[in-house]
Amino acid sequence: MTNTTMNEDELARAVAMFVEATPPVDAPISEWRDGFEAMCATFDVPVDAEISEVELGGVAGRKVAAPGAATDGRVILHFHSGGYVMGSSRAYRNFGYRISAAAGVPVIVPDYRLAPEHPFPAPVDDALACYRALLDEVEPKDVVVSGDSAGGGLAMALLLAIKEAGLPMPAAAFAISPLLDLAGTGESQVTNDAIDPLINRTMVVEMGKVYIGDLDPAQNPLASALYGDLAGLPPLLLMASATEVLRDDAVRFAAKAVEQGGQAEVMTPDGMVHIWTLFPFLPQAGESVAALGRFVRDHLRVS
Repeated sequence: MTNTTMNEDELARAVAMFVEATPPVDAPISEWRDGFEAMCATFDVPVDAEISEVELGGVAGRKVAAPGAATDGRVILHFHSGGYVMGSSRAYRNFGYRISAAAGVPVIVPDYRLAPEHPFPAPVDDALACYRALLDEVEPKDVVVSGDSAGGGLAMALLLAIKEAGLPMPAAAFAISPLLDLAGTGESQVTNDAIDPLINRTMVVEMGKVYIGDLDPAQNPLASALYGDLAGLPPLLLMASATEVLRDDAVRFAAKAVEQGGQAEVMTPDGMVHIWTLFPFLPQAGESVAALGRFVRDHLRVS
């Protein structure tokens, strides 16, 4: 079997897992949550992972460290995916381990409050509370903020909230397949609609309504960070598959950050699924996680 065939088979496996975990749109939120947790439970947690329950600013979560991770306070604060309605730090133990191994620092995954029980701005409030509490323990230059999918949107919204609060920025930030525009206006929402097997504009907008209700995303940048003032943000790395509908969320956000004087790099690997980095068996996931690790090491001065 050729490498190309193997990659296609593995990608099909990831898509099938996503599809199996996703109930009908009108299913109870509990079914969405159970499906996501069941999918992530299939990702083995290495026996040498150091995992502890933590609390930052009243928000519970987990700290995950791979062997050799720095113990001097340098850390990644990562916000999990799940459309603001599902996901957990428990589900992200495998992902946290792989990022920690690549970056050489521990990863903290907060269990921020979820909609519909806790709609906007509860997740942003929790994210800011976590960051404030973290600054009581470490220097901002020792923190990288990150997230994937909705968590990527939350990570970028946190940067805007940090600026509004007058707090010092972290050393850097990265986001994977970030959900940055709940209005779903990116061109890739149309051009990639037929080739993205998982996400479409209807899902983006309808799931967004569960989170923000009738609020206008364009008038609420802490919910849709693309519409915010991006001046003064730390160096950014954004990743999105070239063939997913959320590609242009990342591309437009990075371009706007650069236009407003910042540093931002975009990586758009071809043919991947949404948040491909979550799937440890995908070769491209390994390559992308390695790139994220290099980015973190550069900005946190990890040798």
